[in-house]
Amino acid sequence: MVVAILRYTDARPHEDLSVKISGGVVHGIVDDTTPAVRQFLGIPYAQPPTHNLRFAPPKPALPFGELEAKQLPPSCMQYMSNIPSIITRDVLEFNLDGLNGTTGPISEDCLTLSIWAPYEKGKKGLPVVVFFYGGAFLAGGVGVPYQLPAHWIQRTQNHIVVSFNHRDNIFGFPNAAGLPPEEQNVGLLDQRLAIGWVRDNVAAFGGDANRIGVWGESSGAVAIAYYSYTYRDDPIVNSLIMDSGNEFVDILTVDPAHGNFTFVASQLGCGNLSPAKELSCMRQIDAHVIEDFIYTYSEAGKVPLLTFSPVVDNRTVFTNYTALAQAGEVARLPALIGSNAQDGVLFEPYNPDGVDTASADLVTSVWFFCPTYQSAKVRIAAHTGPVYRYLYAGNFTNVSPRGWMGAWHGAELPLVFGTHPLYRGNSTALEYATSHAMQDAWLTFVATAGTKTSVQGWDAWDHVDGGGVVEFGNGVPARLIDAGEMEKSCGSVVG
Repeated sequence: MVVAILRYTDARPHEDLSVKISGGVVHGIVDDTTPAVRQFLGIPYAQPPTHNLRFAPPKPALPFGELEAKQLPPSCMQYMSNIPSIITRDVLEFNLDGLNGTTGPISEDCLTLSIWAPYEKGKKGLPVVVFFYGGAFLAGGVGVPYQLPAHWIQRTQNHIVVSFNHRDNIFGFPNAAGLPPEEQNVGLLDQRLAIGWVRDNVAAFGGDANRIGVWGESSGAVAIAYYSYTYRDDPIVNSLIMDSGNEFVDILTVDPAHGNFTFVASQLGCGNLSPAKELSCMRQIDAHVIEDFIYTYSEAGKVPLLTFSPVVDNRTVFTNYTALAQAGEVARLPALIGSNAQDGVLFEPYNPDGVDTASADLVTSVWFFCPTYQSAKVRIAAHTGPVYRYLYAGNFTNVSPRGWMGAWHGAELPLVFGTHPLYRGNSTALEYATSHAMQDAWLTFVATAGTKTSVQGWDAWDHVDGGGVVEFGNGVPARLIDAGEMEKSCGSVVG
């Protein structure tokens, strides 16, 4: 089915697929499996982050004249671990191109975004959903089969989705001594530049620049939470959707020491140099050589561990989000926030016959459910806007092919994107209904800036000692549950 998704036709009039934007004219394409959706793939929003721009804050893209935006673009530099897991053994559609390993294409010239919009001519003022992919700030990209939105738009015909690449791992979070403190988290700065590009250009595709909502999963949701504190006075967006990630998932941040970058430099011929010369030297090394070294070193299980992820700089990543929220230092934006009933399963040692359920449940609680509860609490206390909470609990065999997987980390994404029936057999009636309920809730939330959702009776969660949470996919598409007992189990986790 991947081939079908990526097979295109020029059957529509060419002029309907050509859009003038700030950098030039982009020529899009129509996928013959979703003929009511225009796709504009691989539009640069930043200059290639190569040579002297490697490890540096992104610079806006230069004019390009005419661009054939008809193929999924390369993702940024990355590798995938060979450690057995659900996504390397059972469900490959969460990987680039639905494959394993360092899958192509990848390139250091990767700062592009892709846009999916209804085909119907003349549609304007549509709400816009901008997706931040997950991948632990190590991997991910636009070209993930389960995360292609054409089928969602084919169904609704009343919104636009934008997905974009940003730098990750050492290229996005170098933590190098030769860089000033405000330039360590350049992957997060990529995200801000992409959002600005959407604001400035989305009207040309029929979008409403005043109704841009950001939606992220896992590290993508963490990044959105960071964003809401960093750009609290000028967020550009009107709403936040955070799936299985938020500001209190702090396992992905590292301390500001620069040892990992210097260690990699020393192994690639850039050792025993001053910070400035070390940085300059590393900018001359082929990007694949850097990535391949980190991959080989890490897969061998060597120490020290090589971790490249967001650094606490008190500019883009902070230390005390509760205090910041209490001080009003967070954007006043509505939030839709939740997690999955079995998020922790993905992070347990893989066994095709099952995992340690007690351990997985603990991970689910400590890493996901309780931080979600905490994020909701501080946002309500800070009067940021309505907060809607959900729990995804679907266990569908084409997304969770082994019954013990349940609603594992990321399992909700094929439901929202509408890609759930494309692999391992068609979906059940309940799966379709759950998908539609989630799609409609996400879209209504962005379209109305969080003033309502499309799930009957799902009111904003406005107190912190229990209350209505919507559960998706557990026997019915959506139902209200009281999560009070689950919240009590968080105890000291949330303070």
